[in-house]
Amino acid sequence: MSRDYEIFELGDHPLLGGGVLKGAQLAYKTYGTLSPAGDNVVVMPTFYTGSHDRNEGFFGPGRALDPARHFIVSVNLFGNGVSSSPSNTTGDQAGGNFPHITLHDNIAAQHRLLTERMGVTQIALVTGWSMAGCQSYQWAVQYPDMVRAILPFCASARTSPHNFVFLEGVKAALCADPVWNGGHYDTQPIEGLKAFGRVYAGWAFSQAFYRDGLYQQLGYDNPAALMDDWATDHAENWDANNLLCKLATWQAGDVSAGPVFNGDFKTALGSITARTILMPCTRDLYFPPEDNEIEAALIPGAIFRPYASDFGHCAANPGNDAGFTAQLDANIQELL
Repeated sequence: MSRDYEIFELGDHPLLGGGVLKGAQLAYKTYGTLSPAGDNVVVMPTFYTGSHDRNEGFFGPGRALDPARHFIVSVNLFGNGVSSSPSNTTGDQAGGNFPHITLHDNIAAQHRLLTERMGVTQIALVTGWSMAGCQSYQWAVQYPDMVRAILPFCASARTSPHNFVFLEGVKAALCADPVWNGGHYDTQPIEGLKAFGRVYAGWAFSQAFYRDGLYQQLGYDNPAALMDDWATDHAENWDANNLLCKLATWQAGDVSAGPVFNGDFKTALGSITARTILMPCTRDLYFPPEDNEIEAALIPGAIFRPYASDFGHCAANPGNDAGFTAQLDANIQELL
């Protein structure tokens, strides 16, 4: 079966923390056609447990993002099993020896893809859900002269201490499986992956989602059925080192990291020139709206536009909350 994406060979890709990702490969898929003026580019990075195909739920015919009008570039994160990852790397960086990757490293690679392979000089919009939204901020800080607008939804410009602790919890559940063996396993740590999925299910939705039985709208009879499904999904579809690679990238998320801003978060956000709408969900348990409200005050001209949904972080998952989808499209339309 032929693959439905393309590969950009980066060679040995320099990393912010030092060293290189050897023989790096960036996987991506495009939709639509680049306009003669080159002004219709929309970049959509992937989120934590997503690949390029999962982004297809955020655009389509008649939507605010439409391949008939826009040239959409859906780019896979390092570590997601499609771009260079612990699971598909060979040699001395395979598996548990895969290097630490930052969002800065991802965006530097994406910038090379757009400029070197596609000849893109301007981006109309960078947008995405969750960890993809975190990359939207990173794009605007790292390449401010190239990005005209950003719309991160259910995301943040810097991983908060509480978010970090949440991720430590799911990580600990996975790594407690002795089969994991510090990342040097011969077979997948199935019990650890199941535990990871069950713990994660408690954070992905809000308290009201469970209290009011909204899980029934997603086809589950009770919370236990939802947790069982999430456990099975993670055990059957994910490589443990890939999950932990991206988790470490997420935990280190900070647009001010690196030699340009040296941890000065306020100055980093103040450098953003892109038109900005921040769209958190009011009941998101790990990207709460309070964080975005602080960011909006630091980004020149930013609009803070939270959406109320009991689906929590997963309000953004296509098909879960029609109201969220409608507001997302309206925000995109406003920026474009």
